[in-house]
Amino acid sequence: MFVILKMLLRHLVLPPAGLVLLAAAGAWLALRHPAGRARRTGVALLVAGLALLWLLSLPLTAGWLARAADRTPVLDAARTQDAGAIVILGGGGARKSAPEYGGAPAAGAELLERLAYGAYLAHRTGLPVLVTGTFAETEAMHATLSRQFQVAPRWIESHSRDTFQNAQFSAPILKQSGVQRVLLVTSAAHAWRAAHEFEATGLKVVPAPVGPWVPQELNLFSFVPDMDALGRSTEGLYELSGDLARRLFAALGVRRQGGGPEG
Repeated sequence: MFVILKMLLRHLVLPPAGLVLLAAAGAWLALRHPAGRARRTGVALLVAGLALLWLLSLPLTAGWLARAADRTPVLDAARTQDAGAIVILGGGGARKSAPEYGGAPAAGAELLERLAYGAYLAHRTGLPVLVTGTFAETEAMHATLSRQFQVAPRWIESHSRDTFQNAQFSAPILKQSGVQRVLLVTSAAHAWRAAHEFEATGLKVVPAPVGPWVPQELNLFSFVPDMDALGRSTEGLYELSGDLARRLFAALGVRRQGGGPEG
């Protein structure tokens, strides 16, 4: 229930929905109250919602937020020594039935990027692979790794629905096989928070981020709204707020429950 509530809040509060709702509330107030303080408040909310939506749609803003969220350096090959497994996190979209693959599952764009890097590391290190995510995600991950990268995951954890559960449900599987140190493959913006969640289970973690932030040349299009930029801004805000929530839970001593794979 907590995970569902968190997902609902994520979609309603973060852009674009959160800002559209803010602007809509402002428009409703302004139209309902033709004069006075309520109208001024409504206009202010409407302008703020649209202005923030415009601002977060700029590639320049998306770059700033991506840089703030990306706090993990790229993987150093020397740090792969003594690792016992590669863990690839789900997320980034999964297709239950892809016609071009005969109706078999397939990974979405962001997830495919993680799988490609995880497979690259598997071929270079010879380490076994664990995939973790929802049933649909891990089904697509297994199919894509086997079909396109000739990598067969040794372990599949298919019950988790967020990063906390990824860590809580994967750690016992790995420890049972004697694995104490892992290479953790996920998107660069997500790597910092994911690494802390896995380290909290007692595992030693070497982050292996995908798509790290790189400086972009400033030009005219840096100030032109773009749908991809809005998506990257939303991802950055989500990761920054998620890490803040993790820190608050830890500071307050709040114990989160994984619920177990069958919970």
